[in-house]
Amino acid sequence: MTSVNVPGLAPWRDAARTTAERVESLLADLTLEEKVAQLGSVWVQSDEPGNVAPLQDRFTVADGMEERLRYGQGHLTRVYGTAPVSPAEGAARLRSMQEQVMAANRHGIPAIAHEECLTGFATYGATAYPTPLAWAATFDPGLIERMAAAIGADLRAAGVHQGLSPVLDVVRDYRWGRVEETLGEDPYLVGQLGAAYVRGLEGAGVIATLKHFAGYAASRAARNQAPVSIGPRELADVILPPFETALREGGARSVMNSYTDVDGVPVGANPHLLRGVLREEWGFDGTVVADYWSIPFLASMHGVAEDLPDAGAVAMLAGIDVELPETHGYGAHLVGHVRAGRVDEALVDEAVRRVLRQKIELGLLDAAPDADPDSDLAPELAPELDLDSPRNRRLATAVAERSIVLLGNTGRVLPLDPATTARIAVLGPCADDPRTLLGCYAFPNHVLDRYPEHGTGLPIPSVRERLAAEFPHAELRYALGADVTGEDASGIAPAAELAAGCDLAVLFVGDRAGLFGGGTSGEGCDAADLRLPGLQPDLVEAVLATGTPTVLVVVSGRPYALGAYKDRVAAAIQAFFPGVEGGAALAGVLSGRVNPSGRLPVQIPAAPAINPSTYLQPPLGRKAEGITVLDPTPAYAFGHGLSYADIEYVSMTTDRTDYPVDGTIEVSVTVRNAGDRPAEEVVQLYASDPVAQVARPALQLVGFARVRLAAGRSRTVVFDVPADAFSYTGVELRRIVEPGLITLSAGPSADEPPLRQDVRLTGATRVLRGPRRLTTRATLLED
Repeated sequence: MTSVNVPGLAPWRDAARTTAERVESLLADLTLEEKVAQLGSVWVQSDEPGNVAPLQDRFTVADGMEERLRYGQGHLTRVYGTAPVSPAEGAARLRSMQEQVMAANRHGIPAIAHEECLTGFATYGATAYPTPLAWAATFDPGLIERMAAAIGADLRAAGVHQGLSPVLDVVRDYRWGRVEETLGEDPYLVGQLGAAYVRGLEGAGVIATLKHFAGYAASRAARNQAPVSIGPRELADVILPPFETALREGGARSVMNSYTDVDGVPVGANPHLLRGVLREEWGFDGTVVADYWSIPFLASMHGVAEDLPDAGAVAMLAGIDVELPETHGYGAHLVGHVRAGRVDEALVDEAVRRVLRQKIELGLLDAAPDADPDSDLAPELAPELDLDSPRNRRLATAVAERSIVLLGNTGRVLPLDPATTARIAVLGPCADDPRTLLGCYAFPNHVLDRYPEHGTGLPIPSVRERLAAEFPHAELRYALGADVTGEDASGIAPAAELAAGCDLAVLFVGDRAGLFGGGTSGEGCDAADLRLPGLQPDLVEAVLATGTPTVLVVVSGRPYALGAYKDRVAAAIQAFFPGVEGGAALAGVLSGRVNPSGRLPVQIPAAPAINPSTYLQPPLGRKAEGITVLDPTPAYAFGHGLSYADIEYVSMTTDRTDYPVDGTIEVSVTVRNAGDRPAEEVVQLYASDPVAQVARPALQLVGFARVRLAAGRSRTVVFDVPADAFSYTGVELRRIVEPGLITLSAGPSADEPPLRQDVRLTGATRVLRGPRRLTTRATLLED
């Protein structure tokens, strides 16, 4: 672009100039104090009890707004998201705060407003979509991208610039409370769905923030924020790839550090990860933002800094650009470190450049943005903004329906005829409580539990209500049985008695999400084992003992051990917090209006105390008769899911058998719908590397495709698999593709896929440096 000087307009406000010119012009005119202010944040917190972030109550800021905004501000924290405010109230509050920010600094620079958007815009009255674990169960990147675009559109319409999602932590232990926030246990699936979400959010003009970089979900004993003891190979091959995919193929402009330490080094103090991997290896030029209070935690929790001022220096040297949600370690402390020579001002300048570039990209530094009533500072149109629109509900419905997993149907009781006049017992704590459909970052669970007078803030029909609409001719009899938590067993016997007098029992068990011990799933709600919470196991046993055919429906944020029930229930369904339309989706699956097509992004364990960790195990990590009596074989494998149609895997071929180590393999897989109704099958492609320098997973996902199949029809999926998909970190800690045998397999899950094909990679061992191909393309052919 040719620069054009607009008379009377500051160069950095001139949209006709290049972004680099505008950044350098403004940077050169900022004092050190003004530059450092761009790396801080402010959170105007209410006095209501309860935390929405860890140890929030310990980090209140005493200074008034005038002092906090004295030199400007980088970010405004969660103006909409921590109290029940309407779009109009939130917009007015945001506009007022932006006006204060601009008036307080001599350049009139506004702040970036950020919010949580893990299950949609986390604010009062906004659609609460299914939780990310449910997104992963769809195996449908296109759908997740469309959902994220809708979330981004709502955020932008409300004047929000940055969303703190998606979570790209790969699940390593199902007991971890935040499993519900993840996209599952396979790095390829996590990367593909994560990149799709990023494309949707960024395409709507909202900065996507990848979290939590890196290793957060691999903590010891699955405790929140506990240390992580993994080697560099597991970090490189399992933990990091989703972040690389979401950056390279999604275009994320921000990354949030993990709270944890990895092999003793807190991520917030780790220049190898934040500067070496992110910037030098991957070429990331966006912002690294601190997870809330992770900079003070360097002193108070990790002990790698002496105090708050010291923590600020450590974080800046490591590579954190922006301190969230409040300014504790940066600000005046960081100014002092620069003047004392401990922190090079060039590091501050680089961080400020990244922040200013994003403000320019967002339009915040254009000429007089505050004069535009529709500007991104906070639109006047927000009172008319519908954050729970019909569009949102349609997307929420689609994600919910595609995420529900039919685990088993041995009794062939499903689908139920909507015209049935049967007596159906509707039982369990998740049948009539709308909050059990939502994750911990959905606003009704995240904030409104502290404001009971506001209810759920938007319509959330329970499963029981939707069942009544779905089966108008059936006689539905309801009993709670037992709550999600607690020791009150008085309702179990009456529930069993009710089930005994019915033709069928549908038993809804699982979780109620919350924060920091306020739920059975969610941040800070880690589990000691994988039994269903509370007295729910007793309720299940009591109902099964009646002999009434029982459909077990688990509505949860993590997988629970179901091995004890697998062969005793007539059918089993898994729903991972399916959101505001989850009740209708579950009713539709039970009636057959929805042909289930969800697939497990995590395994379902067989036993509560034998955690199989994940399916990504080398042979030594699998069942080993004669070596140990402990059997980690899951009740239901990764990728498992049934439909009401019989799907046959017909054939698998490759275009040849030998491929160079830098080549591409064309794999064709044909599937057929042998049933009498249309279905959607998730065709999964796996790879095994039987002989390698290091112990490799016995099986690993390298591609997938969701295939629509009409009754009686076949379709072929052609996978274009790069040899890079078989790369791993070798004994010298370099990523390599080595020659040798690779076994490809295709099927409906990771449990012994029925189609197999051996290919051979040829040539010398190849060391991968720089970008690599991260995605297997899939093309659908008609029969």
